Amino acid sequence: MALSTVTLLSACISTPPTQFYVLEPLSEPPPSSTTTAEKKRQIGVGPVSIPTLLERKQIVTRLPDNSVKIAEFHQWASPLKDNVAQVLTHNLATLQTGDLIRAYPWSAYGTIDYRIIIDIIRFDTRPEQTVDFEANWAIMNEKNHTLLSHGRSKIAHPLNDPSYPAAVKALNKVLSEFSQELSQALGKIK
Repeated sequence: MALSTVTLLSACISTPPTQFYVLEPLSEPPPSSTTTAEKKRQIGVGPVSIPTLLERKQIVTRLPDNSVKIAEFHQWASPLKDNVAQVLTHNLATLQTGDLIRAYPWSAYGTIDYRIIIDIIRFDTRPEQTVDFEANWAIMNEKNHTLLSHGRSKIAHPLNDPSYPAAVKALNKVLSEFSQELSQALGKIK
């Protein structure tokens, strides 16, 4: 009995601690912010969808043989979909200083002028290969429910460091680039 207790305790002691990660929004202000005296547009971000495979607390990594690795000891600190939506909303607020940007659901803030719907198809890494992001998006006029702009974004970056902190940093980078693409599309809508 004592031997099994010691074995059980030593197994618990050797378990590595769980590391938690969050995606971070842009911290830098836009290079040139132009504020106009016009009425600010109210823009809603969402809903944002992610693949079902990623709707878990563990970080998911794609392997070369089309299998996935689910990291039990490397986890998201909050639901990934919520964190992605929060980061995109913050990034767009940073990039679109002349607009009011609200996260879905925005009903507490009243009505919005435009809505950005985002369907993320890929948001993962392949260790020592790439970080991959792919999403369909649409900007809708909420007043008359018409499609103003839409697109498909595909972003990939080399990932030489197989560590989870490097993967999260690379995922932040692709979200920043995607935010800039959305900001440019919003800039074309008057």
